[in-house]
Amino acid sequence: MLRLLAGQPESLWDEALPIEVRELPADLAALDRLLSDPGLLVPIVAHWRRQVLETRRAVLTDGRPTIAMESYVRLMVLKQRYRWGYRTLVSEVSDSIHLRRFCRIALSERVPDESTVRKLTRRIGPETVNELTRLLIVRATREKRFRARAVRIDSTVIEADVKYPTDAGLAAAGVRALAREGKKLAALVGEQKRRVRDRSRAVGRTLRALTRTIRRRSGEAKTEVLKLTVKTGKLLKRSVGESRRLAAAARWRARGRGAQAKLAATAKLEQLADRCEKVAGQISKRVAGEPIHDRLVSLSDADARPIRKGKLGKPNEFGYVTQLAEVTENTRRGARGLILPAANALGNPGEDKLLPATVAELERLGLSPREVALDGGFHTGPTSEALSALSPARVFISGRQQPGSKRTQRRLARYRTGCEGRISHLKRRYGLDRSRLKGNQGQQIWTGWAILAYNADTLAIRAH
Repeated sequence: MLRLLAGQPESLWDEALPIEVRELPADLAALDRLLSDPGLLVPIVAHWRRQVLETRRAVLTDGRPTIAMESYVRLMVLKQRYRWGYRTLVSEVSDSIHLRRFCRIALSERVPDESTVRKLTRRIGPETVNELTRLLIVRATREKRFRARAVRIDSTVIEADVKYPTDAGLAAAGVRALAREGKKLAALVGEQKRRVRDRSRAVGRTLRALTRTIRRRSGEAKTEVLKLTVKTGKLLKRSVGESRRLAAAARWRARGRGAQAKLAATAKLEQLADRCEKVAGQISKRVAGEPIHDRLVSLSDADARPIRKGKLGKPNEFGYVTQLAEVTENTRRGARGLILPAANALGNPGEDKLLPATVAELERLGLSPREVALDGGFHTGPTSEALSALSPARVFISGRQQPGSKRTQRRLARYRTGCEGRISHLKRRYGLDRSRLKGNQGQQIWTGWAILAYNADTLAIRAH
């Protein structure tokens, strides 16, 4: 059952507290006033109504009540604002009277468990968070507190929560994962004959030999490294074959009581086997000198991709490309505006590919900025075509010859450069440097809450 509003945060214990303790700090008080509008919870209600239609269950009115959505939104804003994990968030709110009052949780109430907040985040999804962001922007523009006169657009890489991948390392991880999941499935279905052999010791010896060989740094060492990598791929293929046979036998034995649990475990093993088979195929292609398209860099995060942006410090990054657009009221130094819901696509898309989604977001919000500042990665033809619906008075692309005075070009160049600082600010302050949620959907959820927290802070600062 959906519960929207929290109860009264004051209790009998609050009467004994000094007035300084009961009053929120200035920044939290401004955020509290901004988030007090019940209309901000409309997207969450709409999400629950969609679940009613999809699941044919009365999740709006039946079942155990959820935590108050009013408290949940405030908890997530705090989480992104201070870059806390779920456990740290619950611990800090439990120990702070100010944070309890901000989240509308009385002293006599228990703060929701971290697993409750974590599961609810996945359940709500990215689109609902983006709708919350759109509501904040629309409300700010309608109340004449914000007028979008300019926009600057740039793309950045949000790293996936994975370690640096190697072919041999992925093969070793696959061997261990298949053995672990195969052991669970074999015990569940009672199939001990068809098991997945644990080859972690063999692959471990191969990895240690590979590490010793790399240290030699010679031409012969490179050839030997490829041979050892092929060996890890062969070990992985054997485990994949055993996993396929075990999964087929498990599906045949999935009858009667517990059949759904057996089928779920079988599907999980089959999905892992598919990913491991892809890793083995990547090793074969690398040894044969063939190009590898859509490379898999993690078994746990199959949507992450290798991305090269030409950076000296980080030539190779692994994650997702996201395009951010900041609308501002002016182009002066230090201009701080509102970030639109991000546009992204799997792989390493170019700036021009993501621009139509950003323009569609501006149209959806009814924003028509007069000036548009873009990075040098945008091309004139596709950019003009995508921006034609907005009809801006001036479009500036860094490093391209543009009509207009030199003074205007310098002003827009400085304004566009500020987008780099804004992205750095989002990464350092709001956790946009690395998504801690797996998969592309998890990355979108993480990015959505970071943008929402930043916009809430921006509007709170203006109101304060």
